Amino acid sequence: MKHLILVSVAVGTFSGTPIALQAQHKVGSLRARDVSADTRQVKFIDGIEITPENTVSTPIPYRKPAPTKKTNAKPAEAEEAAAIEKCTAIQFKYALLLNTEVEAVANLPLYSFIESWWGTPYRYGGASKDGIDCSAYTSTLIHDTYGITLPRTARAQYDATIRLSRAELQEGDLVFFRTRKGVSHVGIYLGNGCFTHSSTSNGVMISNLDEDYYKKRYLGGGRITAGPVTE
Repeated sequence: MKHLILVSVAVGTFSGTPIALQAQHKVGSLRARDVSADTRQVKFIDGIEITPENTVSTPIPYRKPAPTKKTNAKPAEAEEAAAIEKCTAIQFKYALLLNTEVEAVANLPLYSFIESWWGTPYRYGGASKDGIDCSAYTSTLIHDTYGITLPRTARAQYDATIRLSRAELQEGDLVFFRTRKGVSHVGIYLGNGCFTHSSTSNGVMISNLDEDYYKKRYLGGGRITAGPVTE
């Protein structure tokens, strides 16, 4: 019986050793194949070192710009800007009202007259700043601005002027309307479709020939036979 037990233990001991060795050999073989597979997929080149990229850029040295050469000749834009700077507040105001360039508002006596009478209420038969009607306003403006005497009524002023088409109108010409029977309203043309007059609703003001009310009642333009004084 002792011999059987010893033989069994011996067989178990000896048989366990080669089993463990075989297992270790198989694991080692698998690891070796994995490594060789990885080695075939990824290849490294000896002697090359990868370093992080330097993201700090080298500052560019400041160079003072060269001074511009001054010339006696002024550019056209500079001359235009200088001319605009010399314009008066009245020129800026009426350039906006007429929707035109400031330089186009050049007749200062004309626009100074309009400014001094602006908002004067309408009064039929009136001829002062307490109240003035349309024909008294046009005759006063033409006399004070151009030195020409006009007849007193709108109809008489119409008869004393030469007929003009709208395309022929110039600053200082008269424009006539039929607000009642016959020639019943008159104003002074300024340009860009605009005219100044003494309206029954708002007194001395500026209106446009394209406004529906005046467009429907417009009779035509008239030029004073002596001709408006222009600069």
